[in-house]
Amino acid sequence: MSKGRLEAFSDGVIAILITIMVLELRPPHEATLEALRPLAPKFAAYALSFVFLGIYWNNHHHMLQATRRIGGAVLWANLHLLFWLSLVPFVTAWMGENHHASLPTAAYGVVMMLSGIAYYLLERTIMAIEGDSSMLAEAVGQEAKGITSVVLYGVAILFAFAYERIADVIYVIVALMWLVPDKRIESAVGKREQHHV
Repeated sequence: MSKGRLEAFSDGVIAILITIMVLELRPPHEATLEALRPLAPKFAAYALSFVFLGIYWNNHHHMLQATRRIGGAVLWANLHLLFWLSLVPFVTAWMGENHHASLPTAAYGVVMMLSGIAYYLLERTIMAIEGDSSMLAEAVGQEAKGITSVVLYGVAILFAFAYERIADVIYVIVALMWLVPDKRIESAVGKREQHHV
């Protein structure tokens, strides 16, 4: 399978997930600002999840730009990532519907943490196939930011049962950490292209 086909499939899945999430935002029957107030928790959960899915889409694209070969293990690792991402609309709706409730907030963190682990495993699977001198391996190294994110999700899950608002803040912090585009892969791809010119 070509990496273009893998990327197109993954892009399609992420686009569908975003569409499913926005369909959960039901417009109020009244045409007043006051009628929008009860939608605030749902919209906040949607916005956070939209950012997370956008980050995954962006980083997935960059990762595949630095990938030369796609094998069966990569296909399964990619499906593993998409499985966890496919649960984002469910936990987003549950958390938005039950704002400040511990279990939905913790469940959101579990899905985010397992998505982060799945992304890390996909990255490592590609590097195992391509070797230590691959463009991706040179670009990402040990992936400290990814490991830090998973640890923060674990902390947020624990806080969800004691101080739920702190868990929310941690989720936002992780999103902000990744919102700044990671230039390492773009830089590595640019260097390789210059060497081939």
